[in-house]
Amino acid sequence: MKVYFIGAGPGAPDLITVRGLNILRRCSVCVYAGSLVSAEHLRRLPEDAQVYNSANMTLEAICEVFFNAKKRQQNVARLHTGDPTIYGAIGEQIAFCNDNNIECEVVPGVSSFTASVAALNRELTLPGVSQTVILTRCEGKTPIPEQEKLEILAQSQSSMCIFLSANLIKEAAKRLLVHYPSDTPVTVVSRVTWFDQTIIEGTLATIAERVIGSHISKTAMILVGAFLKERGELSKLYNAAFSTGYRQGM
Repeated sequence: MKVYFIGAGPGAPDLITVRGLNILRRCSVCVYAGSLVSAEHLRRLPEDAQVYNSANMTLEAICEVFFNAKKRQQNVARLHTGDPTIYGAIGEQIAFCNDNNIECEVVPGVSSFTASVAALNRELTLPGVSQTVILTRCEGKTPIPEQEKLEILAQSQSSMCIFLSANLIKEAAKRLLVHYPSDTPVTVVSRVTWFDQTIIEGTLATIAERVIGSHISKTAMILVGAFLKERGELSKLYNAAFSTGYRQGM
């Protein structure tokens, strides 16, 4: 018996990994994030699988499902959106498994931040533009450590992906403007890879008004940085004059 924390991907049912899909098909119990994960995944479970929607559950209720599955020696698919290691709240669930001698495994998935950049046909780490990516969120019900405030992270002007903050876009832009230029490009991707995916483009000076006018308030990724408009330098990796472990430079 094992509990599998599976990343279901950002939305589209075919973006779950092959590994995640194969594990899902042999789990007799599934606890899935019903408010975010496509119900299409439930069709991949065994026909008699027990299914629980974690949107209506507490931590204690979820852990009770794990404990009962252990008694019946049933595998559990704990199906999370995106990649479960990013804002997945899996740490406390893993701690319960460890404390109760329940074997568990994390199965990585496609995160909404990579899916959002892919939807734009862009690269986060352009040579000569940015070689650092910051994943963060605005302070909401979950507090942010003082040293991780947006205005502090903005000092590097790195490529930035802001989760769970579309409803705070005005405040986010204000904090970022402490260090980023006002014409820094910003793109908000809502419900990436879903049928109703929406992309809103602007700058730090204009994005808040555009997003608020669109009524997008959740399930959106805020992308910030010069990578959204710059071409960047040519990569050394494919430069004919650059030697690699597999090719001698000219």
